[in-house]
Amino acid sequence: MIQAIGLTSNPRKELPPAVDDVSFEARAGRVTAVLGAPGAGKTTALKLMLELQQGRGITYFRGRPLHRIAHPSREVGVLLGEVPGHPARTVRSQLRMLCAAAGVPVRRADEVLEVVGLVSLRDERLGTLSRGMDRRLGLACALLSDPHTLVLDAPADALDAREGRWLHGILRAHAAQGGTVLFTTDDPREAARTADQVVTLEEGRLVADQEAADFARTRLRPRVAVRSPHAVRLSALLTKEARTAQRSVEVVREEGNRLSVYGSTCADVGETAFRHGILVHQLADETGDMGPVSTPSGEGDAPEAGESRQAEMLAANALPPLPPPIAVRQAPSPLRPLRYELRRAAGVGTGYLTAAAVLVTSAILSVLLARIGHTPQPRLLAAWPRELPLPPAALGAGLLGAIAFGEEFRHPALAADRGTVPRRLGLLAAKLLVASTTALMLAFLALGCDLEVLYLVYGRELTEVPSDWLSLGASWIGLVVGCAWAGVLAAGTFRSTTAGLTAVLAVPIVVVPLVQKALAGASVRTAAGFPWRLRELVLMQWPFGGGRYLAAGARVLAQPVGGALMLSLTALLCAYLLTTLRSRVR
Repeated sequence: MIQAIGLTSNPRKELPPAVDDVSFEARAGRVTAVLGAPGAGKTTALKLMLELQQGRGITYFRGRPLHRIAHPSREVGVLLGEVPGHPARTVRSQLRMLCAAAGVPVRRADEVLEVVGLVSLRDERLGTLSRGMDRRLGLACALLSDPHTLVLDAPADALDAREGRWLHGILRAHAAQGGTVLFTTDDPREAARTADQVVTLEEGRLVADQEAADFARTRLRPRVAVRSPHAVRLSALLTKEARTAQRSVEVVREEGNRLSVYGSTCADVGETAFRHGILVHQLADETGDMGPVSTPSGEGDAPEAGESRQAEMLAANALPPLPPPIAVRQAPSPLRPLRYELRRAAGVGTGYLTAAAVLVTSAILSVLLARIGHTPQPRLLAAWPRELPLPPAALGAGLLGAIAFGEEFRHPALAADRGTVPRRLGLLAAKLLVASTTALMLAFLALGCDLEVLYLVYGRELTEVPSDWLSLGASWIGLVVGCAWAGVLAAGTFRSTTAGLTAVLAVPIVVVPLVQKALAGASVRTAAGFPWRLRELVLMQWPFGGGRYLAAGARVLAQPVGGALMLSLTALLCAYLLTTLRSRVR
């Protein structure tokens, strides 16, 4: 059951709020439609319910607000807009990635694909799907974790009649099993035909909350549908008799030989046709644009006849099957976020293309720097000209880190988790681990490619290992991994890939000059001998030459770039933790 109480969006400058004090209930076992013209506030109301937009009011899903539910995706299945997954990701890969996010077995992906009829398209790319197939995939994503509640925004938009009937059959089947279904539409016919309850919005305000039968009777315009080969003559006679009797009757000529008579009844129209000997092929009550809802036999109550016909159709046609329920949920595992992150990162070629571009760029820059000369050996091996803020490997690692949070912010199936999933520390740890592993591989591959290319072009002269390779290696690894982490933390904090990449570039462009200015003054004291004094403090010998490694780490942090990067990472981590605490205590 859904209870929406006082939903009100924030005002838009001088305009009124898109949604103003909307309250309604959607009960379990029933299909509820939110009806309204484009711009009436339907989508905004759903976003307020799912806590995706700032505003006032609260929504309870079976007695609990969404941010108080431990696993929102298991309670609410969401479909908002088109499926915005990566165009190069396959249908099956998309669902398997979401299986890892929701903590359900990967076989669940094949089960929902079979139900929505996408088994034959499971290896198709998302960018090649038609509108109808995209709707089916969106519904599969919503059903993936076997939720009790479905919240769908215009699910049948731009679908043909056959696709629309199939989709609403799935929704009816879900409600028949005790679930709650809420969808939006701007078509009164769709709402009256497929819903049990209709909530009508106009200009952001609730104007009606009715049973479907009451809605059809009070808010749709009843009429009499007539088909006759003498439609023009019959129209003139009906208009003349109405004028003589001073009755408000409107006759509208439709396509072919069809008439729509408003303000009259089947009995009156039939009597007029009989008196004048006019042959009639069809005579039926209709409600709005719903089509015939009663048998062509005299006068009757259109809404009640519509209910009986709908019941007969449902009895005659079996409801479509749903995916089997998930009887046993997987126990919480620390590896679940890691599995999700690995599927997200490896499911598309973005990471591979970025790595290839970084390696090629790094090799070309190293050759050009060697040809120009006057470049120190460490910068030559890293392909880091002084004119660039960061070497290609560090920029590539930062970019891959910045796009690590893209799926959680954009995908509708994770919309219900958008307030909690990106803020979970387990997911953050998984992203940092995958980002650091990717950055290390990129750092070693870039260094190896540069050495190999320099050897092929110039021989062994430029490929000698520097004597201080330990500290240089630590600096190199720390720089690349730090850039990757900065991208991850900034993207997670500000919910933007652009913000993540901006944070990576801000370290050498903004933070490093500030650190250099802070360290430019004359030092009265130095930290020389810090590792040895630390060893004396703990009264033990560092095993395996640990003092040397500690000294190398201290020298890395003493460098302006290392200190600036550490400062930036600390600030971003604190900001991330602050937003995490705020999301948990709200």
